Amino acid sequence: MTKPVTLTDPIFSLQSLDKYASLMTTGNGYMGIRGSHEEAYTRQTRGMYLAGLYHQAGKGEINELVNLPDVVGMEITLNGELFSLQSGVIESWHRELDFASGELRRTVVWRAPHGGRFAIESRRFASVEKLPLFAMEMAITPLDADATLSISTGIDATLTNHGRQHLDETQVRVFGQQYLQGIYTTQNGRSDIAISSYCQVDGDVQRCFTAKERRLLQHNSLAVTAGQRVTLRKICWIAWTSERSVSLETWGQQSLQELEACVQQGYDGLLAGSAANWHVWWQSRRVQVTSSDSMDQRALDFALYHLRAMTPVHDERSSIAAKGLTGEGYKGHVFWDTEVFLLPFHMFTEPKIARSLLRYRWHNLPGAQEKARRNGWQGALFPWESARSGEEETPEFAAINIRTGLRQKVASAQAEHHLVADIAWAVVNYWHATGDMAFMSHEGMALLLETAKFWISRAVEVNNRLEIHDVIGPDEYTEHVNNNAFTSYMAYYNVEQALWFARFLQCGDEAFIHRAEHFLQHLWRPEAQQDGVLPQDDSFLSKPVIDLSQYKAKAGKQTILLDYSRAEVNEMQILKQADVVMLTYMLPWAFSPQACLANLCFYEPRTIHDSSLSKSIHGIVAARCGESEQGYRFWREGAQIDLGDDPHGCDDGIHAAATGAVWLGAIQGFAGVSVRDGELHLDPSLPDRWQNLTFPLRWQGSDMLFTITAAEIQITSSAAVGMWVNGKKTIVQGECVLKKPEFILSTNGTATTQGDAE
Repeated sequence: MTKPVTLTDPIFSLQSLDKYASLMTTGNGYMGIRGSHEEAYTRQTRGMYLAGLYHQAGKGEINELVNLPDVVGMEITLNGELFSLQSGVIESWHRELDFASGELRRTVVWRAPHGGRFAIESRRFASVEKLPLFAMEMAITPLDADATLSISTGIDATLTNHGRQHLDETQVRVFGQQYLQGIYTTQNGRSDIAISSYCQVDGDVQRCFTAKERRLLQHNSLAVTAGQRVTLRKICWIAWTSERSVSLETWGQQSLQELEACVQQGYDGLLAGSAANWHVWWQSRRVQVTSSDSMDQRALDFALYHLRAMTPVHDERSSIAAKGLTGEGYKGHVFWDTEVFLLPFHMFTEPKIARSLLRYRWHNLPGAQEKARRNGWQGALFPWESARSGEEETPEFAAINIRTGLRQKVASAQAEHHLVADIAWAVVNYWHATGDMAFMSHEGMALLLETAKFWISRAVEVNNRLEIHDVIGPDEYTEHVNNNAFTSYMAYYNVEQALWFARFLQCGDEAFIHRAEHFLQHLWRPEAQQDGVLPQDDSFLSKPVIDLSQYKAKAGKQTILLDYSRAEVNEMQILKQADVVMLTYMLPWAFSPQACLANLCFYEPRTIHDSSLSKSIHGIVAARCGESEQGYRFWREGAQIDLGDDPHGCDDGIHAAATGAVWLGAIQGFAGVSVRDGELHLDPSLPDRWQNLTFPLRWQGSDMLFTITAAEIQITSSAAVGMWVNGKKTIVQGECVLKKPEFILSTNGTATTQGDAE
């Protein structure tokens, strides 16, 4: 395996400060620290977040991911001048995030406004070996003449979530000359956070401390000679608990002891341990592509780095927020994105992580059951947006319309119920990929039964058939419709699978089995027209069509809402994102390739792609239909949602689901990996730009490695695996080379053909 690439920030720009702060977040699934510069800029949003640490700021507010006190910021004065890249001259600049090690590095040569040149180097990382550990260094070298330097840094608790303060300052202390500690408590008293920091500057330093206005700082001043390199080393231990069993004093001392043990290893030693952990991780995760465009490999490495950095593998009561741990967008809430766009990566590479993410939903079943009961239904209705408790976190109202002065209700929590079936879909996928009977017979079965009971109670009887009314599908520009195809087909699949597993595991009572059978016999689902197009809902095809080209050119900006109200958009054939196309992606076995292509061709011109989730799904479906070049265009555009030229495309955090979609596009689109009737399928369709695609996969306990070219498929499997390759049932074991159109075996493996797929 070659080394993962780096992501570079090409130039210092005030316009893109927050974009690169998001892109260059250092994280480990426990914490995320935005890639903000050490020096302050008014347009720069700092942020440090811990997975699962939410708090409600006050009456009328909702729980949000808490922006914690800052440990990155520094005030640097060089010969009496405040260091800022807004002044002086930047003579050289290099900034990169090394995906291989998780280290963020910057090197600048800066000429101060009144003369004097300085080399300024910084580096930092969040440890994947010791999750509460964050370490950084700042080195300054005067290049032309002797100089005086001063550096102030510490723990800054003035940070808020856009003005909302979540923490009370409980205790701040200084221990000796290098150790600082701040202990903070959420204002509801439920969580404690201890931030312990070691700060050490080389040389003959004058040092003092201040603690005022929620800032605990160490101030360092010294004189240095030309060419002398002065280094500030800062190592932090960030701990939090909601179940503290000892006094704050004792708990704080425990954190200090952890920090002291880390300090003994030094920055380089700590980095080496974390980098070695990253190396092992990449060995079993990295997707490698030989492409005529180097950006393709960068997009894949970027996606996988963040998929690890955002995933809380340490805590199954936390899940993945829509912006991961890179910003405050969507208040840090969890959506259906996790089960549909993010969980497959973990399911096919490290299933225990997928299991943990599904157990997050299982832990929150009581809240989902209560929401269903409150609305007059049975079973479990999961919240559209959730935090840690499983309660509904979707705001009741959207922003005020500045033309009407009115607030519009947010309809998602009221009617976007397909999330329930999406969770069930993920449970079944996990079962097929792992065969995890222990999970399926307990948590999995509970999730399937409760979600199925919801749909059974949700349906209404109309003309001797059951229908599902007043819903919103994935296309959020079409609200409160009846018989949305995506919702109805997914609900059917949910109940069908719950019934099958209830019989298989002999755990469903007769009343449920009878009700489920009745639901499946009588639920009406939209039917395809003669041209193969499946109506999105009862009314969609009767609505007028408008030219969307000007809005599609600015996909993701929701510019159509500048010309039309939400109510007007609702009455036209306009899609925010894939809906029926999404259905063909999620249930590919239910539709012929011809039907998938017909719906792709019909709905794509009507889709603006104002969601970051849309283009990737169109790309996968296109690739599955043999339209690999169209699929590649969509895949590239999806990858550019965060990595593209828009200087503000991800100011409030990257699009977490879009990173999962980059992996999905390569593996499920171009490699053609899918699961049908519980069996693994591989139907590659590489784009012309790709000469080679190599990726690992774990399937039912077997570790597999695939290499795909236009001429052959190489498969290495740790155990015998039955799968379908290009429509033929094949058993592979060891190292096998499958040449097109015939199978030719390597000397180290076996592959036998058992007939064509029906």
